[in-house]
Amino acid sequence: MEIPKGTIKEHSIKSNELGEEIQLLIYLPANFSPLYKYSLLIAQDGRDYFQLGRIGRLADEYLFEREIENLIIIGIPYKDVEDRRRKYHPAGEQNKQYIRFLAHELVPFLDNKFPTYQMGSTRALIGDSLGATASLMTALQYPHTFGKVLLQSPYVDDQVMDSVQKFTETELLEIYHIIGTGETEVKTTNGKTSDFLKSNRKLSTLLTSKSITYFYDEFEGDHTWTYWQPDLKRALKMMF
Repeated sequence: MEIPKGTIKEHSIKSNELGEEIQLLIYLPANFSPLYKYSLLIAQDGRDYFQLGRIGRLADEYLFEREIENLIIIGIPYKDVEDRRRKYHPAGEQNKQYIRFLAHELVPFLDNKFPTYQMGSTRALIGDSLGATASLMTALQYPHTFGKVLLQSPYVDDQVMDSVQKFTETELLEIYHIIGTGETEVKTTNGKTSDFLKSNRKLSTLLTSKSITYFYDEFEGDHTWTYWQPDLKRALKMMF
C-alpha cells in the first residue's frame, strides 16, 4: 500500500532578534487537520535533515504505521558555513540572538499558526555537529520551552560543559545523544581538527551524573550523514 506523503512548504519569518528574514521548511503530515494537536520537532541544519536525513519520508512512514505521535517538523536552513558558525557556535557573534529567536520568536509563531500542545515536553530540538550544540544550549537556557533534545555528534567545548554543569532544572529535559567511535579527528569550520569522541564522552559522563532522562549510544562510524541518517529511525521513535 502506498504511504501517504506529507507536504513540505517553504515559509519565512521576520526575526527582530537577528534583524533578518529566516527561511523555514515546514513538514505537515499527510492527514494534517486543525482538529488534532501536534508535537513540534525543530531542526537546525534544516535542509540537511530533509534532504540528507530524509526526515519527512521517515515521519510519513511512522505516522502511517502510528508508531509516533502527531508531529510537525520545522527545518531551519543555514545560508552558508559562515552563517552557520555565527548562529550555532557557542562563541558565534549571533549565537545568543539565534537562541532567543528560537525561544521568543519561532515558538510563538508556530503555536499561533498550528494546533500545537504549547508545552515544553512536546517541543524538541535536533541538530548535527554545531547544530546539535545550538539545540542543546537552547534547551539548557529554555527548558520550559523545549523539553526534548536530539544530539547527533555535537561539538562540545568548555562553554558547553559549563552550561550543563550549571543546569539545575533536570526534571524538565529529555536528551538523546549519539557519537561515532571514528570521530576522533573531525575537521571543524575553523580548519582545525578536533577529537569529538573524547569531548562527547566527557559530556555523556556529566549528563549521566545529573537526573536528566538521558539516552546515549556510540555508533561505529564517522562525522557524516551516512551514519546520522539511519540513526534518525531510532531517534524519532524513542523521542516521539
